[in-house]
Amino acid sequence: MHPFARLFLRLARPLALATLALGGAAAGAAVTPSAGAPDFTLPSIGGPNLRLQEQRGRVVMINFWATWCGPCREEMPHLGRLYDKYRASGFVVLGVNIDDDPRKAADLATQLGMRFPVLLDTDKKVSQLYDLGTMPSTVLVDRDGRVRYVHRGYRDGYAETYDRQIRELLRE
Repeated sequence: MHPFARLFLRLARPLALATLALGGAAAGAAVTPSAGAPDFTLPSIGGPNLRLQEQRGRVVMINFWATWCGPCREEMPHLGRLYDKYRASGFVVLGVNIDDDPRKAADLATQLGMRFPVLLDTDKKVSQLYDLGTMPSTVLVDRDGRVRYVHRGYRDGYAETYDRQIRELLRE
């Protein structure tokens, strides 16, 4: 592939996501702490549909990701460790994939050894509902279904922040 074509593709994906986010902003307000987490139902890879509202009573981390997103791939092993560490205490991770092709999501989930539910948002309705502008985006929801923390993007050190916030929410 020509170097300019590679550059175009690398730049086009974030632009497409930004366009998606602007469309979502027009449809509703961004998800903010203390607001109720918008409910959704999505199919899961290799399992039944999953509805967010059915997770009430648990602390829920909703992580929006895509296979083409480098920081998403970097973050996944940390999310898996957090899931393993706290799931017996009432914590669940929902990995919401926004790729058009569910096979790509399934292949990467297998490759990375994801053990938490991976949900498929191929039509981008849920990511629009949550008004995303960055990949990955992570939303922490308390046991009562309220958004408590919103993280846009991923950087080194976020796993420690997530760990602290999860422990706080589990103690409530």
